Amino acid sequence: MLSLLQKLARFGGYFLVGFFIFLILWVLAAWLIPKIPVAKADPNASADVTVYLHTNGVHTDIVLPVVCPEYDWRPLLPYANLPSQDSSLPYVGFGWGDKGFYLDTPTWADLKFSTAFVAAFWLGTAAMHTTYFRQLTPGPQTIALHLSRAEYARLVDYIRSSFRRDAAGGFEHIPGHTYGPNDAFYEAPRVYSFLYTCNTWTNNALKAAGQRACLWTPTDKGIFHVYGR
Repeated sequence: MLSLLQKLARFGGYFLVGFFIFLILWVLAAWLIPKIPVAKADPNASADVTVYLHTNGVHTDIVLPVVCPEYDWRPLLPYANLPSQDSSLPYVGFGWGDKGFYLDTPTWADLKFSTAFVAAFWLGTAAMHTTYFRQLTPGPQTIALHLSRAEYARLVDYIRSSFRRDAAGGFEHIPGHTYGPNDAFYEAPRVYSFLYTCNTWTNNALKAAGQRACLWTPTDKGIFHVYGR
């Protein structure tokens, strides 16, 4: 029995050492790799549509016009899904993330270890969060990006592919869950992890649209560093 306990204690020690080494390597990667930029694919592209890159200090959204000549989001994202049902809101922000984290953690004070663990290690499911805005003003937390029609079309395709579809081809709304009067949640494919976070999703959206981005980043800091913020 003593020998078995010694072996278990030795294994536990190795596991803790390995975990802390892994954690240090991840922190270094999360600091270094975001500093490797991906250049804008076409520096001479026309500026046909303005979109926004927005952060709340932790989580990033890509904000698009609800309606513009290039695309109309209303058939797939009806205003009726908002608690306010305010159809005058002209911008919609898109964010992807862990479903449990989104729905069970409206504020950081609500964060539980179990929620964070499930999100970090591929154990949960994902959701899309749509937030509607009256207006956005460029500043420390908001960057305006000017896309060509072709770049915007690729961005729309990327975002559309991030929603899970129902049998009729619509986006699967998650009723009864909002942070306020002007947002809604939808089911999403893929799984959140420490390697693919909400900000990794946004960074990949920028790549899909041919915009400046990081090689990889798990945080908003990496993306905003690329844009000099």
